[in-house]
Amino acid sequence: MIRSELIQRIAEENPHLYQRDVERIVNTVFEEIINALAEGNRVELRGFGAFSVKKRDARIGRNPRTGETVAVEEKYVPFFKAGKLLRDRLNGLED
Repeated sequence: MIRSELIQRIAEENPHLYQRDVERIVNTVFEEIINALAEGNRVELRGFGAFSVKKRDARIGRNPRTGETVAVEEKYVPFFKAGKLLRDRLNGLED
């Protein structure tokens, strides 16, 4: 599902809301998650999962095409850990 499909589904399930308002709400939620991660904070959505940022240290890598060694700089990457409710539903253990 992509963002526009999410907005469309929420708008269909909530006919009392205008689609532009649903779009603004969805975009605001995503922006707040992004801002929190950019500040190094963890974002937990109970039953769904937790987003956090992990640091990847600098290392020596290889160009797969040429085999040449290249220096890969340190970087921060987003990380998602699924919550128990989500894992259970995916595995058919739903209550």
